[in-house]
Amino acid sequence: MPPPYASQVRLLPNAVTVLALCAGLSAVQFALIGNFQLSVASLGVAALCDALDGRLARLLDATSRIGAELDSLADLVSFGVSPALVLYIWQRPDAGRVGWVIALVFAVCMALRLARFNTLMDRPDPYPFTREFFVGVPAPAAALVAGIPLYLFLHFGPGWWSTAAVVGAWAVVVSALMVSRLPTMSLKSVRVPPQLIAPMLVGVGVGAAVMVTVPFLGLAVVCAAYVLLLPYTLYRYRWLARHPEAWDVSIRERRAVARAARSARRLGLRPPLRRRVAGRASAMARAVRRRGEENGARRDLPGLAAARARRGRLGLRRDRRG
Repeated sequence: MPPPYASQVRLLPNAVTVLALCAGLSAVQFALIGNFQLSVASLGVAALCDALDGRLARLLDATSRIGAELDSLADLVSFGVSPALVLYIWQRPDAGRVGWVIALVFAVCMALRLARFNTLMDRPDPYPFTREFFVGVPAPAAALVAGIPLYLFLHFGPGWWSTAAVVGAWAVVVSALMVSRLPTMSLKSVRVPPQLIAPMLVGVGVGAAVMVTVPFLGLAVVCAAYVLLLPYTLYRYRWLARHPEAWDVSIRERRAVARAARSARRLGLRPPLRRRVAGRASAMARAVRRRGEENGARRDLPGLAAARARRGRLGLRRDRRG
């Protein structure tokens, strides 16, 4: 017989998921009344609840099939439909039909991204390290990154970043990143070395101060940093794919492998020279040897002249005797 509190424990992660859904829908309601500050705050709360519900389910051993399906549906509404509607309502006077089409594209790309994520969960990983990466930009990150023009508008006021063309183009770029095959970093795999814990905590305090003082500018900087980190994530994924010796080791040992490879390159442990390089080296060696022979011949010129003079004198003496 299960304990009496099992149903309540199983209900807690699903309740957090429902809170994320309500926060995402509330963002649309705040946008309709023109309060875009609260719209951004509601999307932030939805992203925070989405980050907590899965961890709570695993921590309390309360994972279930209905919880996984509810999480996907809540993500579609909170991070696909709600951000698209908020941006469309913000640009409604200038967006027109094109803006509505872009909003539909954003929501459809979010649905495709979540459907692919659910499909990949049932497939075995092709590499052991793929659990450290997402395929495409995840749903909460895409919703927050799509709002960068809105954050700049709330902090700086109107500008080129708040024009309908820029907002629409940026929404299309984020939609493409969602459905792309680009590997993105998973925060679940991030580990901080012990010697960096204190600086990391100081950085968290500084970030909290910035978010309290200038929240929208800080949010724009964080989202821009996430986008700029995508090339490094792609480089790291390709590096791991080329180094099977680092697949089954911890992240700390993997750093040691990378440092050893860099040290080997610095010490000159390179692959063999190419033919053209070796041929050029041989030509240079022949030129140096030829130059040395010519210098030796120049040094022997006085001896050769003396020998020729002696042979000349001997010839003259023979002629006189004859």
